[in-house]
Amino acid sequence: MLRVLFLAFAIALPALPAWKAGAAKRNITPSEPIWMSGYASRDKPSEGVYAPIYAKALALKDNSGGLSVMVTADLVGFTRSVSDPIFAEAKKRYGLLRAQLVLNASHTHSGPVTGQLGRPTYRLDAKEAAVVERYTKRLIEDVVAVIGEAIDNLEPAEMAFEQGYAGFAVNRRRVGHREYPGPVDHDVPTMTLRAPGGELKALVFGYSCHATVMNQFEIHGDYPAFAQAELEKRYPGAVALFLNGCGADQNPLPRRKMELTRMYGEILAEAASQVLAGKMAPVAGPLSAAYKEVEVDFQPAPARAELERRVREGNAAEKSNAQLLLEELESTGKLPNKYEYPTRVWRLGDNLTIVFLAGEVVVDYALQIRKKYGWDDVWVSGYNDDVFAYIPTERIIAEGGYEGTRRCWATAGPRPGSRRSRSGF
Repeated sequence: MLRVLFLAFAIALPALPAWKAGAAKRNITPSEPIWMSGYASRDKPSEGVYAPIYAKALALKDNSGGLSVMVTADLVGFTRSVSDPIFAEAKKRYGLLRAQLVLNASHTHSGPVTGQLGRPTYRLDAKEAAVVERYTKRLIEDVVAVIGEAIDNLEPAEMAFEQGYAGFAVNRRRVGHREYPGPVDHDVPTMTLRAPGGELKALVFGYSCHATVMNQFEIHGDYPAFAQAELEKRYPGAVALFLNGCGADQNPLPRRKMELTRMYGEILAEAASQVLAGKMAPVAGPLSAAYKEVEVDFQPAPARAELERRVREGNAAEKSNAQLLLEELESTGKLPNKYEYPTRVWRLGDNLTIVFLAGEVVVDYALQIRKKYGWDDVWVSGYNDDVFAYIPTERIIAEGGYEGTRRCWATAGPRPGSRRSRSGF
């Protein structure tokens, strides 16, 4: 009799949510004029703030107690000079391993220079460099703090996932080369976290496209930030996070008007909203996280004589890059021939996998990975942890052009002079 009553009581109990989720955000808008990152043509610091920029965090804990945190930020990118201290402090304070914490940047070209991201693109004087140093210190503190706030906000939640579409991304390699292939990824992957009563706590949405509508000297987060603001307006109390995709060769076109920035943000927000209004697939736990650094080979390094020639005769980017390589030779006696490339995979139950890749990843990688592992339940993200260089494919390297060769002169990162890789499909 007791067994029957126990079984009846157990059946009557509602199923516990598979997740606990917590979200938080912090304003990371610079408080003083600062050099802006993204466009090599910039020649002076910022001249005001058009709209605030934010760092946001989403903490996820499954029923087994496993904790992982996703951070998104209105920045052109994280480099190791910024991300390594964040990872170290997050491990110290919250016990998070590298597999359990991801740092994603929207790649806005209207955000501040941070850490070493300005080298070798810009040559800042001592006063300007001090501004970047102050901001970077504060940024690291703010990101570590917002991670803790998201963890503190953990509450039972239900997760769901589906994808929508938005069509403003254009493969920019076809501009001037209409004979080139023009792969794009117009999907808008969208994840929701709701309280057991249905209240939306957080949503994560993605898109594969440069955040380069504007190129003026005012701080803002470009179209991804406007999309987030619009979604938070539509869903009061929810935190909207933009998880950047593989948009290294994708541009929003047309561009260079602020009304277009807002329009693309509203289009992206509407695409995510339509996903929320439709049927979404529940996502159960657990969350399995894996992290690995893959060795990526560089092209052969230039000889010292060639570097000295570039310092004398090259354009601004070539001179700056060559000077940094010569400094590396002087300090270490050699140039690196490979790079430890961060990769991370989160597997959420049986119906969602998120692949996090570092660097500026061209769209081919997202398409190839999803073709192999699943169009409907695989989400591929670029611009994670360390934006140190473009990640082209063999096809793009053979074609040449900005993403395959020229942009590498201006590459910034913890190892000066990173050159194009031989990795790819």
